[in-house]
Amino acid sequence: MSATHQNTGRWEWLALAAAAFVVIALPAYWLIDRHEAEPDSNANAPQFVGSVECKDCHLPEWDNWEGSHHDLAMDVANETTVRGDFDNSEFSHRGITSRFFRRDGGFFVYTNGPGGEMGEFEITHTFGWTPLQQYLVPFPGGRLQTLPIAWDTEEEKWFRVPPDEDIAPDDWLYWTNAAQNWNGMCAQCHSTNLEKNYDPETDSYDTTWSDIDVGCEACHGPGSDHVTWAQMPDMARPAKENYELVLKTSDIESVELVELCAPCHSRRASLDDLNHTETELMHSFLPALLDEGLYYADGQILDEVYVYGSFIQSKMYDRGVMCSDCHDPHSVERVLEGNLLCTQCHREAQYDTYEHHFHKQEGEEGEPIRSANGDVLWAVGTGAQCETCHMPGRYYMGNDYRPDHSFRVPNPRLAAETGSPDACLRCHVDEDAEWSQAKAIEWYGPGDTSHYGDVLFRGRRSEPGAAADLANMAFDDLYPVNVRATAVVLLGRNYSHDVSRPALDLARVDEEPLIRHAALQVLNDPDSRSLARKLARALEDPVRGVRIEAASRLAGALSEQLDIPQKERLSIVLAEYEDAMRYSADFPFGRYNLGNLYSNLGQPERAIDAYENAIRIDNQFYPAKANLALLYNQRGENDRAEALLREVVESQPEMYDLAYSLGLLLVEMQRAGEALPFLAQASEGLPGSSRIHYNLGLLYQQQGDIGRAEQKLIQALSLEPANLDYQYGLADHYIKRGLFERAVPLVEAMVTSHPENPIGMQMMQFLQRAMSAPTDR
Repeated sequence: MSATHQNTGRWEWLALAAAAFVVIALPAYWLIDRHEAEPDSNANAPQFVGSVECKDCHLPEWDNWEGSHHDLAMDVANETTVRGDFDNSEFSHRGITSRFFRRDGGFFVYTNGPGGEMGEFEITHTFGWTPLQQYLVPFPGGRLQTLPIAWDTEEEKWFRVPPDEDIAPDDWLYWTNAAQNWNGMCAQCHSTNLEKNYDPETDSYDTTWSDIDVGCEACHGPGSDHVTWAQMPDMARPAKENYELVLKTSDIESVELVELCAPCHSRRASLDDLNHTETELMHSFLPALLDEGLYYADGQILDEVYVYGSFIQSKMYDRGVMCSDCHDPHSVERVLEGNLLCTQCHREAQYDTYEHHFHKQEGEEGEPIRSANGDVLWAVGTGAQCETCHMPGRYYMGNDYRPDHSFRVPNPRLAAETGSPDACLRCHVDEDAEWSQAKAIEWYGPGDTSHYGDVLFRGRRSEPGAAADLANMAFDDLYPVNVRATAVVLLGRNYSHDVSRPALDLARVDEEPLIRHAALQVLNDPDSRSLARKLARALEDPVRGVRIEAASRLAGALSEQLDIPQKERLSIVLAEYEDAMRYSADFPFGRYNLGNLYSNLGQPERAIDAYENAIRIDNQFYPAKANLALLYNQRGENDRAEALLREVVESQPEMYDLAYSLGLLLVEMQRAGEALPFLAQASEGLPGSSRIHYNLGLLYQQQGDIGRAEQKLIQALSLEPANLDYQYGLADHYIKRGLFERAVPLVEAMVTSHPENPIGMQMMQFLQRAMSAPTDR
């Protein structure tokens, strides 16, 4: 019989999402010589006036703020602001000796610079105050770059940031390159009214600010109207909503206050400057989800993700606790120290007792926990502190300890099964997971240790049984919003359309913009008209971050499914999207997303230029290499496409989708034997991706490996039992082997589940004739 389905299709690429990649907010730091931002062109809009205007009327708040981390976030380098030793001190790392010295009143360093060449560099600004201070060096194009050598203010010594990495001069992370660039990486949250002013065409900055540090207007918004109102005579001053301040910071719900802090205390992608006037976080920012590499599967902090993504997982946040309940908003210090901070809400007689924490208090007799060489790791009394067990933290930037703000109950069972940190073993370094689990049961009973981390862990691994749990989690508003959004992305990314569709259809109309955005990232539908209709509805979303995601997905062929009003709306929102990506075009993800946009709009030359610029900024940014390879393939330049994909797969073996793409490309190039190991790699790494198993099964069949072919075709069908391609593929496999009895139930399923398609009935008629024909005896 003749097959009606092509066994191996043209190069099928697993789509790389065109959603904005979250900016890696590394500790990079610096400032330009131009201090003052231009006044707002709208004369009626409130203007930034500077923190000094607030001092006379708000002296107690000023006194608390002055000398705080916010006040000292950045400054011009001078005698009073520089903390490091510039008295011809030296620091050596991996064979390179850097020297810090003074000359003509300035501060200089002799170290390796662009291309690894040694040279002298003047330091113009300080960045931060404690526990480390970093230093900024001006470069052409309006850039300020942060030195990789910082001053440890507690140990009073120079040290390397990051501590031990040997970073090549062409690496994105090298100190003179984009990852350590102040304008794009850190300026937005260390100065007030920061306008980045990056020009993608000239690859240069004209960055400005109104206050060099984090001043009053960073939280209260531009203050000119408030100052004008406050300067009126008492009897002439009218009653005004919020005293003519742009942003309310008191008498508001906890969600509102937390989102005032979130733009700077979160891992996020920026869509625009932080203008200090918006109350909807996702108008200008896309907060990171609990992605692998950023967070452990149970939501504990892993990479430098700051506080917001952790705090909104907590019961504290769910119960209405806000940042200012624990931190003074002006000094940024804790309002109380030790367990007193927690017993503001939690009953001291119940929780600050041995019967709760089972540890000795400070001052009681006991032995500290020591290292193998006898050094004290944890003093007696450490275990009695709430923070030790409920806020286990990590060090970032070498010496900056940051507690996890998810305020979780230690769960040794979950930690052992998912590879997440065990709070008990953090201190008890001489014990193991079996011990900590036994202690937890001894002290608190077996209890219910189930946790959303169990589901996210299985979802990350594409385990088939996790799909239903991910869907249930996405619907359940008792879970934290970023947990639900993460479940949505895992479901759409790692599971088939048939499995994920019901959950994604609900998620795209959820009341939470973070969940709507997550759904739009991964929304799929084999019916292009249906997909376009769903995405088009989101073009009217009131939140910019959500609607531009929909527009980015609709750009190109899908837009042909829209009516004229929808196309007109798409044009407007696509302009918003392009502006947002041009804003971030100093990052590889910005150029990459522009490349995706131009490719979808049928502008290949602009797309290639954008991808090439993404790779120029970061030569290890694999998504741009993958999509550039796709463009090369479409232009018939398969050798260039193959070279790019091999480069990525060799350096990123865990990128199974790209191993799959490379395998399919090699099949297209008539090199099926070379393709097999790459498709097998993808099949093993993405067990929930049915299409990969199906194509691998067809390739095994073509290569004569019948047993493995059957195994993979069955695996694909088990994931999507109603998929016509998979039903046909396995039935055809059996028919070609003369195993008609095995093919019959598959063909019957084709007829039942796809009555509109004649192929099922045609195969049934063939089987009836074949099975009734006499056999040779």
